[in-house]
Amino acid sequence: MKDPNDSFLKGRIKSLKYAFKGAYLLLTTEHSIMVQFSLGIAVIILGFIMDISSIEWMFQLLAIGMVLVAESLNTGIEKLCDFVHIEYHERIGFIKDISAGAATFAAIIAIIIGLIIYVPKFM
Repeated sequence: MKDPNDSFLKGRIKSLKYAFKGAYLLLTTEHSIMVQFSLGIAVIILGFIMDISSIEWMFQLLAIGMVLVAESLNTGIEKLCDFVHIEYHERIGFIKDISAGAATFAAIIAIIIGLIIYVPKFM
């Protein structure tokens, strides 16, 4: 609940604290996020090794961010579904599958971006 004595700045600092806590929880408890984050770090290292351009860096970082955001939202939706309906339910399963599909779209686009950036460098 919001504290009426909090200033605007104090409220934003609290929000940041919760956001970083959420990022930390994702990185330390969710295997899919751990994998995606590790792949992101590996591709960043590859970017330094291959000396990619500024434009390529922008696309690469956007792709990594897009995958992490999609995977994080997928995880949140799945956790909420599991909280609302503990046992298997066909409609909950459908919602979870759609959520996973969105993360899959992000991953496919990120792979395509990676191929566009790196395949020419190896040819």
